Amino acid sequence: MTQDMEETVETFGDINLTLGMLNMEDNISKEDIYSHLTSVIQNSDILDDAIVQRLIYYASKDMRDNNILRETRMLAGEVLVSLAAHDFNSVMYEVQSNFRILELPDEFVVLALAELAASYVSQSIPFMMMTLLTMQTMLRLAEEERMKRVFCIALEKFSKAIYKYVNHWRDFPYPRLDANRLSDKIFMLFRYIMEKWAPITSPMQTLAIVKAHGPTVSLLLHREDLCDYALDQVPWLLNQYKDKEIDFHVTQSLKQILTAVVLYDTALPKGLRKTIFINLLHQVCRVPEPPVKENEIEASSCFLILAHSNPADLMEFFDEQMRSDNETTRMGILTLLRSAINAEEPKLRDHITSIEKTVKVVMGDLNIKVRNSTLLLIQTMCEKCFIEAQDGWPLIDYIFFQFAMSNKNLEKPMKPNSHEIERGEKSVREISLEVLKTLDPLVIGMPQVLWPRILTFVVPAEYTGTLDYLFNIIRRLLMAEERKKNDTKESTALVVSTGAVKLPSPQQLLARLLVLSVLASLGKLCGAGAIGLLKMLPEIIHPKLVDLWKTRFPELLQPLEGKNTSIVLWEAMLLQFLKESLWKINDIAWTIQLSRDFKEQMGSYSNTSLEKKFLWKALGTTLASCQDIDFVSSQIKEFLIAPHQLGDQRQGITSILGYCAESHLDTVLKVLKTFQDREKFFMNRCKGIFSGKKSLTKTDVMVIYGAVALHAPKGQLLTRLDQDIVSQVLFLYGQCSQVLGMSVMSKDMDLQMSFTRTITEIGIAVHDAEDKGFKFSYKEVLLGYMLKFIRDEPLDSLASPVRWKALIAIRYLSKLKPQLSLNDHLNILEENIRRLLPLPPLEKLKDGGETDKDKEHINFLYERSMDALGRLLKTMMWDNVKAEDCQEMFNLLRMWLVSQKDWERERAFQITAKVLTNDIEAPENFKIGSLLGLLAPHSCDTLPTIRQAAASSTIGLFCIKGTHLEVERLQSLQEGLQCDNVQVQINISSKIAKIVSKLIPVEEILMFLEETLDGLESLNSTCIQACGIWMIVILKEHGAALEEQLLEILSMIYHHMPVLRQKEESFQFMLEAISQIASFHMDAVVANLLQKPLPFDRDTKTLWKALAENIASSSKLLRALTDKLENELEDDLAGMEAISVACAMYEVVSTGTPITTLYPEVFTLLLKLVSCTLGQKMPTSPWSHRRRVMQQGERQQTADPCRLSTVTLKCVQAQAMKEGLAKESDEGDNLWTLLSSPSTHHVGVCALARSTVRQRGIILDIMEQLFSSLTSSSENYRVTGTAFFSELVKEPILWKHGNLREVLILMDQSAWDSNATLRQMAIRGLGNTAYGAPHKVKKHKQIILESVIRGLYHLARTEVVCESLKALKKILELLTDRDVSFYFKEIVLQTRTFFEDEQDDVRLTAIFLFENLASLTGRRWKIFFAEEIKKSMISFLLHLWDPNPKIGAACRDVLIICIPFLGLQELYGVLDHLLDGQDLPRARDFYRQFCVKLAKKNQEILWILHTHSFTFFSSSWEMIRSAAVKLTDAIVLNLTNQYVQLLDKEQLTTRLQALRQDPCISVQRAAEAALQTLLRRCKDLNVLL
Repeated sequence: MTQDMEETVETFGDINLTLGMLNMEDNISKEDIYSHLTSVIQNSDILDDAIVQRLIYYASKDMRDNNILRETRMLAGEVLVSLAAHDFNSVMYEVQSNFRILELPDEFVVLALAELAASYVSQSIPFMMMTLLTMQTMLRLAEEERMKRVFCIALEKFSKAIYKYVNHWRDFPYPRLDANRLSDKIFMLFRYIMEKWAPITSPMQTLAIVKAHGPTVSLLLHREDLCDYALDQVPWLLNQYKDKEIDFHVTQSLKQILTAVVLYDTALPKGLRKTIFINLLHQVCRVPEPPVKENEIEASSCFLILAHSNPADLMEFFDEQMRSDNETTRMGILTLLRSAINAEEPKLRDHITSIEKTVKVVMGDLNIKVRNSTLLLIQTMCEKCFIEAQDGWPLIDYIFFQFAMSNKNLEKPMKPNSHEIERGEKSVREISLEVLKTLDPLVIGMPQVLWPRILTFVVPAEYTGTLDYLFNIIRRLLMAEERKKNDTKESTALVVSTGAVKLPSPQQLLARLLVLSVLASLGKLCGAGAIGLLKMLPEIIHPKLVDLWKTRFPELLQPLEGKNTSIVLWEAMLLQFLKESLWKINDIAWTIQLSRDFKEQMGSYSNTSLEKKFLWKALGTTLASCQDIDFVSSQIKEFLIAPHQLGDQRQGITSILGYCAESHLDTVLKVLKTFQDREKFFMNRCKGIFSGKKSLTKTDVMVIYGAVALHAPKGQLLTRLDQDIVSQVLFLYGQCSQVLGMSVMSKDMDLQMSFTRTITEIGIAVHDAEDKGFKFSYKEVLLGYMLKFIRDEPLDSLASPVRWKALIAIRYLSKLKPQLSLNDHLNILEENIRRLLPLPPLEKLKDGGETDKDKEHINFLYERSMDALGRLLKTMMWDNVKAEDCQEMFNLLRMWLVSQKDWERERAFQITAKVLTNDIEAPENFKIGSLLGLLAPHSCDTLPTIRQAAASSTIGLFCIKGTHLEVERLQSLQEGLQCDNVQVQINISSKIAKIVSKLIPVEEILMFLEETLDGLESLNSTCIQACGIWMIVILKEHGAALEEQLLEILSMIYHHMPVLRQKEESFQFMLEAISQIASFHMDAVVANLLQKPLPFDRDTKTLWKALAENIASSSKLLRALTDKLENELEDDLAGMEAISVACAMYEVVSTGTPITTLYPEVFTLLLKLVSCTLGQKMPTSPWSHRRRVMQQGERQQTADPCRLSTVTLKCVQAQAMKEGLAKESDEGDNLWTLLSSPSTHHVGVCALARSTVRQRGIILDIMEQLFSSLTSSSENYRVTGTAFFSELVKEPILWKHGNLREVLILMDQSAWDSNATLRQMAIRGLGNTAYGAPHKVKKHKQIILESVIRGLYHLARTEVVCESLKALKKILELLTDRDVSFYFKEIVLQTRTFFEDEQDDVRLTAIFLFENLASLTGRRWKIFFAEEIKKSMISFLLHLWDPNPKIGAACRDVLIICIPFLGLQELYGVLDHLLDGQDLPRARDFYRQFCVKLAKKNQEILWILHTHSFTFFSSSWEMIRSAAVKLTDAIVLNLTNQYVQLLDKEQLTTRLQALRQDPCISVQRAAEAALQTLLRRCKDLNVLL
């Protein structure tokens, strides 16, 4: 409701806006506004009264404004009329106010009144009298044509409105008005117009009067007093038929008048009626040019009205007009009659006879259009029951006659430019058939017309084309009669006299219907109708057949229920049905007459038709059923002497005599022998001419013998075969093959074909006799003839059917006894295969044909030849009981199945598909594995025919073994192989493989794999894909059962690898196959591959990688290799097998195989292997002396076990980093160099350990795996384990969850080991424990300190000393002075010994340790430590300028720490300056400042520095020598005179002099400066040097 209100408000707003625009200047387009207003008003149910009034005002004003365009005024008038729906009275008032008496109104005012009257009849009638009165005063004022047209339009609309009121006044809502008064006014207006305007008007004015004429006259006809006047005006209307533009409106007005005439039951004068007939007929039948369609329709409607009002007069008029020879008139009348009958006008039924009479008038007209119109009228008459029983038959006969005549005319040679005639005759034929198709034989009266005369059209040949519908008509009549038999109240409609019509005899009907019934097997309607009709006519054919046919027909018709009925089967059933029927009739005369009728009807069919061929067979069967031997003999003689009457004499006589021999073998052979003896054949291969007629040749007689043998009773055949049949055939063939009495090579194709056909039929006959004891003595002779025929055929063309027919003959002969040997079978098959498969491609063969028909014939021969070869191979193969022999025969096709030529492969597969069909049962031991591998991959071959045949053959392989398959599903998949999309083919082939793979015997898989591997080597790309897929699918299905065959399979695969390596796609499938095998038998495959020599060659590496890349087996593979490596390293010794495992593991992990689950174990084992192979050479292997072929680009590498093991470990670590199990080593790639070198192995292990500590769970597993290394019998492995753990003990988290307590104990023991590296790693571990477990260090400080201090005395190995110093530094950081008091002095003294060590690391660590010792002096060791500082200060001062900057920094730090022990805090300033500078100050300046400060504080220490400096003059480091000299210079400069006196001037001078010769310039200069300083001091003291 709310929505409606919103829409109303929106509409009002829209109209108000529009009204505002109407009130504006002219620049607004009023035409668009009024168009929009019309739409809005018509679509609005409610409008506000004020808006309506405003709209009426504006619309009325603009409608009458002459300054506005006519289109706009017209639209304004439409708006005004539309507003009447909302307020009619206001609109009418507005219009009437501008429609005044004696004033000529605006034309649009008149039009508005007219539209109001037309649109609102009920509201307008009360105003009509006033309107008409006013209008009456205006007509005299109208002078312009336009105003006259407007008044005519108004008269038209007013008349229609009043006419409606007159006829429907009861429907109006107010009391009845006096309509006569209204019609009086209309009459006066109309009379004025007709008298004043009509005589002298323009065409436009005339059209307006014509439009008004019909409604006005129709209105006036309701008044008896005005009726005559109204009818008198009709001639004027008819006289207006002049122009096409106006004719339709004349006819329309006339139709209105005729409708009113019928409505008011007004009698038309006869003269006027005929004038109307003539004029209307002229509208329908215009000769010069065709009528306008809508005018023709209106004229036809007028005739229908006339048929209702004056049927008798109309039929009389039609009959009169039909007797003229005018084609157009006849067609028009026939069309009008058809329309009238279609309208089912009841009054016309009283004139059926007149209609039939009218039709019969034109039955002799040969005009095509008239014939078509007549046929269509007859069709309508039949549909609407307008045919009488007595006189209706000629109409039915006319239909068939027209069909026959059109066929006859079409068969005549057509003249040039007669295409129109041809099309016309075809149209007659088509319409005739359409009439018969729609003919309902059961409408009232039709059965009496049709039955039984309709049967006369069954037998004549000219009506053959109508039989489809004729049989349906007869069938429906018979069915209706059958239904009526049970109803005694109804009469039998079919019992009607035939009159002069001659009905066909029962034998004629049987012969005709039986022959036509053969077409039912082709699905033709005619054939089905014939057999259906025959089923209903037993009583008419012969009373004795009723019961027989009642039981036999259901069985006979059963084959027709299927989609595809075999023609041969259907013919056999029909002939058997004929035999039984004749036996049941048992009437010799009846049978003889039937044979004569068959013979008479031969001309009804073409020689090549199926009906004619069956007719010969039916005639032969009828003769076979005839018991009159003399008649049969005479008929055979007649056919032999005059075979031309049969049409195709050879085929006809052969069929007749063959089927006749079924019951009269002796008679047929006797007559044939007599005929041969009497007719002396001229000894050539041509046909003879006797008595001017064509006679039989020897070749024809030879063919007859074959047909006789084929149809002869099996019990009688074998006794007469050799002497009376085969010998005669060979004799006749020999005669035909001679020229002038000499045998020559026969090139007569007809002779060869006939001879081959005869031999084939004899072979079939003997085989069907099923006499196991009979041995055919002519078998080898006849096989020789057939093989010779095939050999003589060319290998570059296929123009003759000799190959095809000879193959069929060989097939049947091969089945006969005596049995051929295997070699004979193979020779025959190979000969035939080699004569067919190498033929050129089919398209090239077809190019040899000159015409399209030749090409079709070649294609036909090709298909038949291939089919025959397939059947021959199938017969010879499966008739053999030995599986080995079957395999041998099948191998004949092998080379063709893999041919490089598509067409040869296609043929081979098509033949194979025929051999491997599901109706065959193979011998018990027949193996399918190899064949499956050969055939299945071609399901993805290049040609769709090959793909289909390959799939069919694959399915067939399992069918012949009796395996139950999902046949329907497989066949559905097979159909999909027609697709050219390679991926679709691959998918379908894969699905087929998955279905059948379950069914292949396990013991045959090895043969299958061998065949598929061969296929991978030689097939094309798509077949290789299919080959690989089949191999993989079957391995997936049966892999678990291949354990016993595993070694053979692997060996076979290795054998194919060199060739497959060259084909990447094939090689990948081979690798996947190994992966599949490994997924079931991983341990066996791994063991087999590990036997390959080291280093692995390219193929072996590829195999390992392929196994690893298989997701399903990669985890199993790594597990198997891990277990294998663990077993090999069980005694901590690495042999050849362990190294092979490592190499294999490298290939596996390098592919990205996940190692998360096995990482701890794999890592530990590989580290162990690296450790155990340190410094080893490659162990000797059984393959070490085997020569290896290197791949291109592959270099011979030195076999280094440790290197191989390290590379594998590196690969594992890289994968671990990818998986987040480890981090990159701080050593980078140098790690692996360190690890593989015996001298740096322990360093690499430590770096490796540091990179491994990433995930707690993993490192704990590694610790568990590696714990045994600490007690290993292998010294290297102990070093490896100790080094690894030495890094792990730094991690506090590992002390919480790991067994590091036992590790610590073992490390302490190892710290006393004789192996220096082991001691070093153990001491490092003890030191690192300070980081990971400080509490353990504090707890076991004594033991740990003793073990570590012990290392300080291992002076032969500085790395042990260095490690001990580092360890002490870490440990002492955790302890107090009391904890180390016992060891303090020893540590200090040992530490000082390493300040001048050659190794930077030792010096640095010693300085750091000394610095730490300063915090542990306590009271007890403070003085001792101060003294040691004095002794060490020279080292600290000099090493400030150590080559290693770290040592210089350490010396600065230790000086700062140690100065307080000497009470020299004043030196901090100098040291602070040293520390604050960006760069080191000059050594000379520093030393002089330092000595200045020191000299003031403690001359003793200065002297001590001097006494210790001499030893550094000979230091190996230039910077230390230079610093020592500069320090001496500073000391000498700052010593007191007392101490200067004590100097050993001679020694000092000597040393400085020596240093002046030092290689280093800096030392030389420093020595020179020091010497000068010494000289100055001595000079100052007057001391001589």
